[in-house]
Amino acid sequence: MSDPGTEPGTQTPPPRGAAVLEQMGGISGLIYSSLPVLVFVPVSSAFGLMPAIGAALGVATLILIWRLYRRDTVQPAVSGFFGVGISALIAYLVGASKGYFLLGIWTSLFWAVVFALSVVIRRPVVGYIWGWVATHDRRWREVRSAVLAFDAATLVWVAVFASRFVVQHHLYDADQTGWLGVARIAMGWPLTAVAALVTYLAIRRAQRAVREAGVDKSADAEDVAPEVADPEVVDPDADDAARRTS
Repeated sequence: MSDPGTEPGTQTPPPRGAAVLEQMGGISGLIYSSLPVLVFVPVSSAFGLMPAIGAALGVATLILIWRLYRRDTVQPAVSGFFGVGISALIAYLVGASKGYFLLGIWTSLFWAVVFALSVVIRRPVVGYIWGWVATHDRRWREVRSAVLAFDAATLVWVAVFASRFVVQHHLYDADQTGWLGVARIAMGWPLTAVAALVTYLAIRRAQRAVREAGVDKSADAEDVAPEVADPEVVDPDADDAARRTS
């Protein structure tokens, strides 16, 4: 049965925002990303670095196989596996279990800087992501209140990334590998959920602002149009009447 307002035999495609979330792995992707850490930290404490690396890689491999079996989106499954592999390699090169968290720590700093700079130059990253999702719509750049809404959402992501870097970098320097694992999970999907909610509210505010700005411009155009007359246009009936009276 088709949805109301659609032609028989057709289905309403899912919103592009939902499609993008699915491409990023969705809620299940956030959960899957926590599993290698949950295994790595206790195995490292009990048996040492190399068994912990093997355990994390084993869990990542099982997750990859499971997601491919379920025919989930391939990109987040593969990128998650390689993320664990790179983290394990860094831990091996550093020679310490805490090295497993270095990739995430410095990646958080990188994104905090990128998002902050985008606000400084008045090109908020969240706005451009939404513009891409909304079929390359960039009208929001012309509406001040929409830009401010995306500024606020982008700054929330800056706070998320910056807090992850500060807390986890401090724990890394203090050699607190166990607490690093706790911080990775506690500051992972919970903070992401909060930032995603703020982003959703900002998008709603920006959409409303763009829509209102579009209505105002249309109204102005309708008010002006009837008053515009072309002086070169001559009324044929008035011309005939002038010739008869002459």
